Amino acid sequence: MIIIGFVANYVIGFVARLRIVTLPVAVALLLTALLFPLTRRLRAAGLRTIYATWITMLVALAVLGVTGWIIGVRANDEFPGLVRQVQATAKTVEGWLYTGPLHLEPNQLSKWVDDIATMITEQQRQITSTVLAGTVVLIEVLAAIVLLLFVTFFLLKDGERIWVWFLKAFGSAAPRVDRAGRTAWVTLSHYVQGTVAVAAVHGVVIGIALAVLGVPLWAALAVLIFLASFIPIVGIFFAGAVATLVTLGAKGPIYALIFVGILIVEQQLENHVLQPLIVGRVLHFHPLAIILVLAVGGILAGIAGAVVAVPIAAVLYRAIPELLHDDPPALPRGPDTPPGPDTPSAPGVPDQNGSDQTSSTDIGDTPRAG
Repeated sequence: MIIIGFVANYVIGFVARLRIVTLPVAVALLLTALLFPLTRRLRAAGLRTIYATWITMLVALAVLGVTGWIIGVRANDEFPGLVRQVQATAKTVEGWLYTGPLHLEPNQLSKWVDDIATMITEQQRQITSTVLAGTVVLIEVLAAIVLLLFVTFFLLKDGERIWVWFLKAFGSAAPRVDRAGRTAWVTLSHYVQGTVAVAAVHGVVIGIALAVLGVPLWAALAVLIFLASFIPIVGIFFAGAVATLVTLGAKGPIYALIFVGILIVEQQLENHVLQPLIVGRVLHFHPLAIILVLAVGGILAGIAGAVVAVPIAAVLYRAIPELLHDDPPALPRGPDTPPGPDTPSAPGVPDQNGSDQTSSTDIGDTPRAG
C-alpha cells in the first residue's frame, strides 16, 4: 500500500505538472463523446470519414460563434441600461442606510469608501503582478485551445484506429483492456450527453425567468448558468449568485428574492427529477463523493480540473471492475454429451462432422464487446 501510494502521488503530480497537455486532452474526450453521434450519423449516411469529421467540427464552431455573437450584441445594447439601473439602486440603498434601522452617518459611509480606495491603491503593485500573471495564463489557455481542437478532430476521425493501435501494447491482456475501455466510453458518452441536457434545461429556465423579470444581460447570464452547470453542485451556486447580484443591482431586492425562489425551485427539480432520470442511471454517486471529487480536481487543476473530475471518477468507477473481471472459461464437452444450442464448445474440440470448433477470431484480431 505504501508503494502504491508513492506511485499514485508521483503520477498525480506528473499529470498536474503537464496540465497544459492533460486538461485539453481530457476536455477533448468530453467533446468527442458529445459530437461523435453526429459524426457517426453522417458516416452512416454515406459520407467519407474526413468529410463527416469536418462537418461536425464546423457545426460545433458555428453554434459557438452564433451564440457568442448574439450574447455580444445583446450585452452591447443592454450594458448602458444596466449601469443606470445599478446607479439608481445604489442611491436607493444609500438612502436606506441613512434613514433605515442602521441610521448610519454620511461620514461613516464616506470613510468606508475611502478605506476601500486606499486598500486598492496600496495593493496596486500586487494587482499589476496579478495582471501580468494573467497574461501568461491567457497565452497558455490559447495554446490549450489549439491543442484541444486538434485532439478533438483526430479523435472524431481516427478514434477507432487509435484505440486498436493502443490495444496492441497490452498483449494477452488486450481483451480485458478493450472491454474496460468500451465500458468507460459508454459511461462517458452517457454522462456528457446527460449533463448537456440538464445544463440546457438550467439555461433555458433561468433565461426565461430573467427575461420575464426584465433583468438586463439575461442572455449572457443564461449562458453562464449553462456553462456553470457542467460543474456539479458548485457551479450552479456560483452562477446563481452572479445572476442574483445582477438582479439585485438592476431591479432591487424584491425581484432578487423572486429570482432566488425560482432558482431554488429549479435546483430542486434538477436534484429530484432531471439528475436521477438523465445522469443518475450512469453515475450512482453520493453527493458527498461528488463534493470530494470536485475538491480534488479543483486543487489539482483549478476550474478545469473541477469540470473533468466527475466524469473521470465515473469512468474509473465503471471501467476498473471490467478491467479486473475475467471471462468464464469455456468448458470442454464430454464424449457422451450431444452438442446443443446451449452447450459451449472448447477451442480445438471437433463437432459431429469432425470439423474443428476453433474460434474464427485470429490471434491478431481485436475482440469487440457486445
